[in-house]
Amino acid sequence: MHTAPKLDFSAPDGAVLETPRLTLALSAEAKADATPGHQRRPTSDASQATPAQLAPAMPALLPVQRIAAWLRGALPGVLMTALSLGLFIAFWYFATKYRWDIYIRFTNIPSPGDVLANAANLVHSDKFYHNMWVSLRRILLGFGIATGLGVTFGLLIGQYRFARGLLLPIFEVLRPIPAIAWVPMAIMLWPSNETSIVFITFLGSFFPILLNTIHGVNSVDAVLVRAGRCLGANELALLRQVILPAALPHIFAGLTIGMGVAWVSLIAAEMISGQFGIGYFTWEAYSLIQYADIAIGMIVIGMLGLACSGGIRLLGNLLMPWLPAHANRGRA
Repeated sequence: MHTAPKLDFSAPDGAVLETPRLTLALSAEAKADATPGHQRRPTSDASQATPAQLAPAMPALLPVQRIAAWLRGALPGVLMTALSLGLFIAFWYFATKYRWDIYIRFTNIPSPGDVLANAANLVHSDKFYHNMWVSLRRILLGFGIATGLGVTFGLLIGQYRFARGLLLPIFEVLRPIPAIAWVPMAIMLWPSNETSIVFITFLGSFFPILLNTIHGVNSVDAVLVRAGRCLGANELALLRQVILPAALPHIFAGLTIGMGVAWVSLIAAEMISGQFGIGYFTWEAYSLIQYADIAIGMIVIGMLGLACSGGIRLLGNLLMPWLPAHANRGRA
């Protein structure tokens, strides 16, 4: 018969085996705690501290580290933006200073200094701020209506064959007509110039939103739709919980494009038939030969349009947290 090997618990040469002693000490302490009337010796505050109390100042550095990481990531983009704008302003300055006339004429173009001087005067003009507010109100109203109708019709046309056959031919006939071509008809259709301008702004942004929504619905994975139906979702729940979230990236792409077209349509309508607004301000400056104010109007239009597009992108990031923030950024 084979005998089981004996385990050697002896310590190596020169070493002391502490495990049995530690076990006896723990057993004695446990028995003492179980004895009636026994009071445990007080321990130090450090031994009684919780893990949250033992982690002191390290998390306090995390916000600073996050800010530093954000600055390191944003600094190259900020520097490139500053370089791009600086080169543009330098070209503008030298072209107007030396009155370049190489097919493109800079003889009557105001210099950056003239524009800055006129802008300092307009800062105190209530009429200028009123024109800005009127344009913003028109853009928000027309774009808001276009968003509601464009997304709704886009969901219906993209999802249901009956709606597609009934509505899409009408929209396809009207879509190639430029928004500016609607100005005479809009003046006859609506009772006031204000309503006509809002209608022109609506037309400019409606079709990009509509087409991108239809494309987004058509791009939804059919497996998701079948899974929703198998789980008992009705048509309204299917649209709201499956199709709409899946189509949101395309919808927000259409919103961004629609906002740009809306500003183009608004400014043109204000120049033609408006009495207030940034477009009217710019055209009035041309009529009064105030060339610096023309540049100011153009710069304000660009800044307002940039702010509106940035707001749409920010809203899209909030509504679509599952998409990476750098999904649409180029990579070197």
